[in-house]
Amino acid sequence: MTDTPLQAAIDALVQARAHHGLANAQSLADAVSSPERAYAVEQGVAERLAWFSPGAPQYWKSGGPSRGAVLTHSRLPDGGIWPSPAITAWPFALRGIEAEIALRLAVPVDAQCAASLNPASACRLVDAMAVSIEVVDSRWMQGLEAPVLLRLADLQSHGALVLGNWQPFEADRDWSAQRCRVHIADAPAHEFRGTHSLGDPAHGLPALLRHATLGGRVVPAGSVVTTGTWCGLLHARRGDKVTATFDGIGEARISFAA
Repeated sequence: MTDTPLQAAIDALVQARAHHGLANAQSLADAVSSPERAYAVEQGVAERLAWFSPGAPQYWKSGGPSRGAVLTHSRLPDGGIWPSPAITAWPFALRGIEAEIALRLAVPVDAQCAASLNPASACRLVDAMAVSIEVVDSRWMQGLEAPVLLRLADLQSHGALVLGNWQPFEADRDWSAQRCRVHIADAPAHEFRGTHSLGDPAHGLPALLRHATLGGRVVPAGSVVTTGTWCGLLHARRGDKVTATFDGIGEARISFAA
């Protein structure tokens, strides 16, 4: 039997993405009433738009406000993964900026492996890290004021991901001392130190990998997860150039066409 309310949410997001438009979240809040239904919408949109190639490395975003919170996870469309420096004229509705650290898996991970992971053992699966910039966007008219589960269904308000150069991963890095700077246009730099919400960008890997391997799925070697913001949510505009720098790791850059 067709789940008509859930299908309506999928249809709304597919149409918004296909036509670079915005859907009205107001009438769909009851359709997406749990995280499980939000994830079903994510999957339905991805299938309708044929985002993923079987066996190819995957791209994920994962995170949450604290270690005590339930973390959320979204697989990202390959077409929105851009190497730094990126130059884009994509018609974003928003241009939110999050400076992050992305991690790359050295080995494939299946459900059996994921079930036994803790943060320390998950680190042994990672071979590289890179600075990333997530561009935050929305397909909802209400933008970031849309209900939280509808934002989850919309890939947690994902727009694009810019990846800097890969560096060897350091499992014992002192993330509490990590400095991050974000430059947007000609404004003074935003500076941060030790501000990752989980204290360590790899802390959420076990939860992400258990989610990503549900139903017998395998996360291939070379897959990437971007692990949450160090800078809160900053805002760029058309014509702005944005640089995120993490001391000792590198930088990522994106330029938004005017």
